[in-house]
Amino acid sequence: MAEITRDVLIVGAGAAGLTAANDLRKAGLSVAVLEARDRVGGRLWTDVIDGAMLELGGQWVSPDQDALKDTIEELGLETYSRYREGDSVYVGPDGQTHRFTGEMFPVSAETEAVIAEITERLDAMVAEIDPDRPWAHAKATEWDSVTWDAWLRAQTDDDEAVRNLAFATGSAMLTKPTHSFSLLQSLLMAASAGSYSNLVDADFILDKRVVGGLQKVPVLLAERLGDDVYLNQPVRSLEWSADGVTATTDELTVRARFAILAHAPVLYSRIAFVPPLPRRQHQMHQHISMGFVIKVHAVYDRPFWREQGLSGTAFSPYELSHEAYDNTNHGDERGTLVGFVSDQNADDLFALTAEERKERILESLSHYYGPEAKNPVVYYESDWGTEEWTRGAYAASFDMGGLHRYGADLRSAVGPIHFACSDLAGAGYQHVDGAIRMGHLVASNIVESSRAAGDTVEAG
Repeated sequence: MAEITRDVLIVGAGAAGLTAANDLRKAGLSVAVLEARDRVGGRLWTDVIDGAMLELGGQWVSPDQDALKDTIEELGLETYSRYREGDSVYVGPDGQTHRFTGEMFPVSAETEAVIAEITERLDAMVAEIDPDRPWAHAKATEWDSVTWDAWLRAQTDDDEAVRNLAFATGSAMLTKPTHSFSLLQSLLMAASAGSYSNLVDADFILDKRVVGGLQKVPVLLAERLGDDVYLNQPVRSLEWSADGVTATTDELTVRARFAILAHAPVLYSRIAFVPPLPRRQHQMHQHISMGFVIKVHAVYDRPFWREQGLSGTAFSPYELSHEAYDNTNHGDERGTLVGFVSDQNADDLFALTAEERKERILESLSHYYGPEAKNPVVYYESDWGTEEWTRGAYAASFDMGGLHRYGADLRSAVGPIHFACSDLAGAGYQHVDGAIRMGHLVASNIVESSRAAGDTVEAG
C-alpha cells in the first residue's frame, strides 16, 4: 500500500473540499484530496444523457451568493439568466390551471392577504436570526419545538395559504415533509438566503446558470491541484491524535497534521474513527438526515411552451411535481424542462416501475404545459437517494429539536479533524455558495492553527 505525507488531508472533492485545498496550497501547506467517487464535484454533476447535457445536481446562482459568484469570476466562467419571459402557471386545489405574472400566486383575495401577512411576519422573524448561530436566538428552543406545519396552521385555517407558504422550505428546499422539521429549521433556511421573501422568489433564488454547467467550478478547482486529487479512494479509517491523522483507503495511507471532512455529515459513519469521535458528535450525527427529491429532466425538440407565451415557471402544492422551470441550455435549440418531486411523493413513486413513474411525472408536467409535455425526446430522473456517497438531496438538516440542541457543535473541530460542507453553512446553507464559504473558513482556521504552532505559513 502506497503511503504519502501532507500537511492537510481533505476527504471529499466537492466545492468545499477543493476550495479549502486551494486556499491551503496558497498559504504554503501541502494537501491531499481523497474522493470516493470516480469524479470530482460531489453534488454538482453535469453529464450527457442520450445526447443531452443535463445538470444532474446543483445548478443555479442567486444574486446574494457572493462567494460562489467570486469563484465563478475568478475561474473565468460565464453565466446566463434563466428564461423567464411570459406567464407563470399555478394549479390550484380545484385542479384548474391559472396563468399569472409577478410573485404572488393567483389565489383568492382573502388567501393572498393571509399569505402576504404571514410572509411579512416571517421576514421579521428571519431578520432576527443569525444564520451562523440560529440556536442563539432567545426563542430558539421554543421555535425548535414546534413543526413548521403546526406553526403555520396555528396562524391561519386557510389551507391553501398554508400549503403555499409551507412548500418553499418543505418540498422545495429541505425536501422533507413539513411535519418532520421545526420552525427554527425553516427560519434558518430562509435566513441563509437573506429573507423568507427571497426564498420564495424564484427569480431571485434561481437566477443564473453557468455556461457548460456548474460542475465546471469544482472541475477547474481540481485541475489547479493536479495530482494532489485522488479519485476512487473512499476513506475506510481515520486514526487521530493531538499529533495528527492517518487516513486509510483500500490503496493508500495518508499521514497529515490536519484532516478536513468535506462531505455530507450523513457519511461520517462510513469512516471508522480511531479512537471513536466524542460522545457529543455521536449523538449529534444521529439527529441529522438528508431530504429526498427527484430532479426530472425532460428535453423536447423545441421549447414549445414559449410559443404559448409561457415562461416555463410553474408551481403547485397540489401537483406531483410541485415546481418546474425552463431549463434550456445556453445556445441549445431544443427546450428542456426541469421538474421536482419531493419527500413523500418521491418515496411513493419509487414503489412503482420506471415506466409508471415516468408516466405519472409527465402527466403532472402536462397539467402545467399541456399534452405536448408528455412526449420528451430525452427523459431522465436524478435520483440522489441511490448515490452511495450522497444518499439524499439536497442537504442534511436536523430532526425536531436537534438544531438548538446540537447546532453549535456542527463545525466544532475534534482535535486535528475539521468539518466543511454546504450542510454546515449559515449564509448559502445547502447551496454551493455555502460550501465555498465553509471551505474558505476551515482553511483559514487551519492556517491560524499552523501559525499558532510556530509553522511558517504564507499570509493569505
